[in-house]
Amino acid sequence: MWVTPEQIERAKQIDLLTYLQEHEPNNLRRIGSSTYCTVEHDSLKISNGMWHWFSRHIGGKNALDYLMKVKGFSFPEAVSLLSEDTMYLLKPSGGPTRIVHEMEIPRLSPDFKRVKRYLMGRGIDEKLIDYFHSRGMILESAKYHNCIFIGNDKEGKPRYGSVRGIFSDFKRELDGSDKAYSFQLAPDVKNKPLHVFEGVIDLLSYITLESKSGREWQSEGYLSLGGVYETDNKQDIPIALNAYLENHPNVKTVILHLDNDDIGRKAAEQITRALKDNYEVINMPPKSGKDYNDYLQNEIRKRKEMSR
Repeated sequence: MWVTPEQIERAKQIDLLTYLQEHEPNNLRRIGSSTYCTVEHDSLKISNGMWHWFSRHIGGKNALDYLMKVKGFSFPEAVSLLSEDTMYLLKPSGGPTRIVHEMEIPRLSPDFKRVKRYLMGRGIDEKLIDYFHSRGMILESAKYHNCIFIGNDKEGKPRYGSVRGIFSDFKRELDGSDKAYSFQLAPDVKNKPLHVFEGVIDLLSYITLESKSGREWQSEGYLSLGGVYETDNKQDIPIALNAYLENHPNVKTVILHLDNDDIGRKAAEQITRALKDNYEVINMPPKSGKDYNDYLQNEIRKRKEMSR
């Protein structure tokens, strides 16, 4: 695909707020007097002409940056999409509306060996990896051999996908992902606590630690938030957590295992304030390291040193 310098210049002039207001209005939510976030990615903040996706630590100046960094378009595709010649393709006859896609899982690798090796290298228990892989919740893409974490709805339909590169720091969500169905494990047993994590690898790390200690983990609930952030409304809780609690009204206890950094601590405080009137909220960050995967790897190193 070839684009002209004029198309590139026009595309750079389109700010993200204008783009979303015109073409994805239902994907836009005001959270402050001049601050917005997107419904698809609640930690993606838009303010003063700039945007920043806090859970992924990326940002940009315009809609062009957003289409490439968040939606995964190539530079020529994004420029073409934003050019005056093709913008009409985004406008259905009924007027501007949000573009809604079914979540598409990329073509999968015929084997699972690279992702499995990557996760085991992070200290995750092999049986646990096989457990989730057999349920279609941890997959490996064919093209780049990325790790794909899948969240399902009550009917078992994949509704959320988080992609993580195993050879780089690449992270994104699959187009059409619904954060309300983030990676989770919900038991049939009533009144069991819900364990909450920022990311899937931390969730898997915690269960690995529980399993290696001989504790029963399958009867309790687990949820990855897909990142955390601080909002202007101190009663806000992450979309994934809110949806889980609505869908599982028997949950009485929420145990927070968020990162041991400033963002994680502030998020834990905010969630505790929002839930404390209706739930028992226990804050249990990792005992060492920034997150539970750090903690897991520290424990593995200790055990190796003790066995020498």
